[in-house]
Amino acid sequence: MSGSHEDAEDIVQEAFLRAFSALDTLRGSAAKPWLMAIVRNTTYTWMARRGHQNAPIPDEDAVERASETSPGPEALALAACDRERVRGALQELAPEFREALVLRELEGLSYKEISAITGAPMGTVMSRLSRGREWLKRLLSPSGKEVVGP
Repeated sequence: MSGSHEDAEDIVQEAFLRAFSALDTLRGSAAKPWLMAIVRNTTYTWMARRGHQNAPIPDEDAVERASETSPGPEALALAACDRERVRGALQELAPEFREALVLRELEGLSYKEISAITGAPMGTVMSRLSRGREWLKRLLSPSGKEVVGP
């Protein structure tokens, strides 16, 4: 959400300091949503201090490959183009849709966990995911027609 790997590292460091000082507020075994909520709030505080409204999704430098064979240069170039198209399309989404998609699709969180992190009702989370996916699909469609909103 910060748009920069270095800024993201600073945000995470600040979030972990906040989490450590608030460790006594952790209830039950749901540490991941609790921590992600702290990271989210720290990110939005950081963005507000710097006047960001639509910060881009952070750049991922490397993609983990589980396969034994490595793809050729052409396949890598095509994959890099696809990643850039997806990143660009994600940047076009409104922050609430981008946030929901990142938490669900990239972080693998459940609807319930996303609801706990964002403070939005589960129905709102489901709506944001649905509308965000549809908007993203239109942005990435072969026609290349960009849509102003979901």
